[in-house]
Formats: sequence, C-alpha cells, structure tokens
Amino acid sequence: MPSFAKRTIRDADVAGKTVLVRVDFNVPLADGRVADDTRIRAALPTITALRDRGAAVALVSHLGRPKGPDPKQSLRPVASRLGELIGTSVPLLPDCVGAAVRAAVGKLRARDVVLLENVRFHPEEERDDAAFAAELAAGFDLYVNDAFGAAHRAHASTEGVARLLPAYAGLLLEKELLALGGILESPERPFVAIIGGAKISSKIDVLRALVPKVDTLAVGGGMANTFLLATGHEVGTSLVEEDRGGEALRVIEEVEGAGKRILLPVDVLCAPSIDAEGARRAATYAVDEIPRDVAIVDIGPRTVAEYRDVIRDARTVFWNGPVGVFEVDAFGAGTRKIAQFMADNPLATTVVGGGESVQAVTAAGLADKMTHVSTGGGASLELLEGKTLPGVAVIPDA
Repeated sequence: MPSFAKRTIRDADVAGKTVLVRVDFNVPLADGRVADDTRIRAALPTITALRDRGAAVALVSHLGRPKGPDPKQSLRPVASRLGELIGTSVPLLPDCVGAAVRAAVGKLRARDVVLLENVRFHPEEERDDAAFAAELAAGFDLYVNDAFGAAHRAHASTEGVARLLPAYAGLLLEKELLALGGILESPERPFVAIIGGAKISSKIDVLRALVPKVDTLAVGGGMANTFLLATGHEVGTSLVEEDRGGEALRVIEEVEGAGKRILLPVDVLCAPSIDAEGARRAATYAVDEIPRDVAIVDIGPRTVAEYRDVIRDARTVFWNGPVGVFEVDAFGAGTRKIAQFMADNPLATTVVGGGESVQAVTAAGLADKMTHVSTGGGASLELLEGKTLPGVAVIPDA
C-alpha cells in the first residue's frame, strides 16, 4: 500500500476553529428526498472527526449542473438527510457566499454543522474565479477537501479556496487516493481491469493507460461494440462509434503486443428495442451471428463465464462501467453477475469506480463485500490515466 503524501486533518489543530469542508453531495434526488445517500455517508468520518475535535463545520458542495439558482437543485433534501445521519439538525444556509452567510458562519460554535447552498448556483465556481474563492473563504480558519468526486475539477471550491486558507485532505479523499494508488503502484497479480460504459471516446485514455499495468483488460458495454465492429463483426443497430475503430484496434494491438489478454464479448444478448417488448423478444447470439435489425444490450452466457473465470483467478480487480443497458432490469444480468463474481473472490483486492458500477454493487447489497467502492467516477478514471487532480495537487505535502 502506498503512503499518503498530502497533509490530512490528522495534521491540523482544529479545536475552536471554523472549518470549510468541500464535500461531494452530488446525490440523486427523487420526490424531494435523497434517493441514494452513499456519498453523504462516505463523508461522515471526516465530519465526525472534525466535530469530535472541537471544530465548527460548514460544508460546501455542488448538486447537478444548474444554470443559476434553481429550487429543484437545492441542497435542502441533503441537509435533511445529513441531519438524520448525524443525529442533529443541519441548517441549510441561503447561499454559499454573501453577508447572510458570513453572519451565520461567524456565529458557529464548536461541533456545529451547517450546509451552504449549492455552490454551482454561481457561474464563478466553475471558472475558478479568484474573487469568488475569496468570498467562499471569508470567515474560515481552515479548508478541508473531502470531495474526491470533484477533485479533478479546478473550481473555486476545490482549488481556489485551497490557495487562500491552510488546506488539508479529508479522510475520504485520503482513502480514495490510497485505494486507487495501491492498485496502480503495487497491484497483487493477476490484475484484471473491467471497463464498460457507453462510449470508447470517453475512456480511450484510461484503456491505454491500463495496458502496461494489467494482466487482463476486459472491455464491455456499448464501447465493446466499437471493438467488435472494428474487428469485422456485425453489430446491428447497436450504439457504436464508427470513427473510433482505429483507436480500438490500437488498444488491441498494444494489449497483445505487451503479452496481455484482452477480453471482448464472444456472445451477446440482443433486442429490437430497450422497452418491455424488446425485453420479451431478446435473444442471445454469438458475435459472428448478430442480425442487422437488433441491438446489443448485454453480454451473453459464454462471455459471463469468461468474466467469472478471470475474476475468480484475479488478485486485483478494478471495475468501471456496466457491460449492458444496466438501467433496464432485463438487460442488467451481466453487470449484476460481475458484481457477484467480485464479491465471491475473498482473496482479491476489489475496487469499484463509476456511478453505474457503484449502483450495481449497492443495489445487489454487495458494497460491503468490496475492498473499496469509489465515490468518484471521472476522478478515478483521471487518476488511473496518470493525470494530476487539481483539488489534490493544491493541498500541501505532509
């Protein structure tokens, strides 16, 4: 396991201090309530540690991609759920900057917790505007970044404030970087990476970055269709990026040239549509027998068996992205089975990163069977690509 180079809240004297904590509470909402509180729960160790050591805590987060103040993207349901989890009321301040916020922050006492309103209600946030960062920092003694899911963004609340206040990493940020850094720096072998999702264009860099690190690279989901088409297979009406075929072939060449294995589907579930009627008419085909009038919606049983075998023998598994149209239950079997195979291997370090992969293991009740379930999809991929995460780089070394 690699060591952690950045200073954390363990290195800070927070007693009597007012601390601004960047969290990632970008959670799904349904009917005015939090539909999945995984990211809120993940931040609790840092919030609890700061409160227990006598800090007053103000949390700042984004939610969605608003084009200005929008009641539908208010963090009010998040404040309510957080209060339930920590057993005390968590007031939602009316904004994240301004005189009213400064006045409320100035009245905070040890162990108090408040949540600032959605920081993305201000366009200056995503521009990493220096004046806006200074407004965010006003009234605070320390800054803590515990938002791994936003650490790959150079925004005012992830980078700008860290240049103005003494900055520290939270416990979740530390946990994420150690888990992902561990599989990059010193994975126990065999190391299997499973990369799914819709498009190769969004993940080509991580695929190529993983080639020298893994023993087996498994490609699934919609992006596998581009690989199949590039290698001469009919893919019917499937989602495909025809202009990315050359890149797919280069990945195959790099994997095979390095003496590694690339696992592509050998059979697939196909359907004429992704509705109930399509599910009723779905059928399995070998990849060289796919009809022209259907679309690939999941991996088939022979491919599932290959996944089972490589995961069973692996000692490190990283998974990002579903291998089928996971949001339709009838087309999510392959994705669910990958989660189960990972859970069934007690000898492997298993790391899951990416929204839908996390949803799959959570929905199956298997999250606690994984070594680490990441809260950051884009951030985890950029870290694996070897990119610098601005929200991490700005924190001073220990």
